[in-house]
Amino acid sequence: MEKNRTLDVLSALAHDIRLDVFRLLVQAGPAGMAAGDIATRLDIRPNTLSNNLTILTAAALVRSVREGRSIRYFARMDTMGGLLGFLLQDCCGGRPDLCQPVLDQIACTCGPKTRTDAAP
Repeated sequence: MEKNRTLDVLSALAHDIRLDVFRLLVQAGPAGMAAGDIATRLDIRPNTLSNNLTILTAAALVRSVREGRSIRYFARMDTMGGLLGFLLQDCCGGRPDLCQPVLDQIACTCGPKTRTDAAP
């Protein structure tokens, strides 16, 4: 992940509602959550949630799938892995090989791989 992309992702997460939404979707795992369920669970108005999901989607932190009249959202763990990799790439005194076990340990393999070009 490049520096500007990292800033976009961090900026998207730098809001209490968006951080709560992302963490809830991480907790939901590969099943994801319908937008209405997210709004109910976090006690957020639907239009407020929609605006925040748009920002998270633009930062590639979430992806969505339409299910009839509902939209189901999923955390994009590949983006989070890229962010963590960027933040830790110079750790251990400039010896990233020493940090690789840490990155391998925190990498989430609980869900299906998501494509970078997944539709919002």
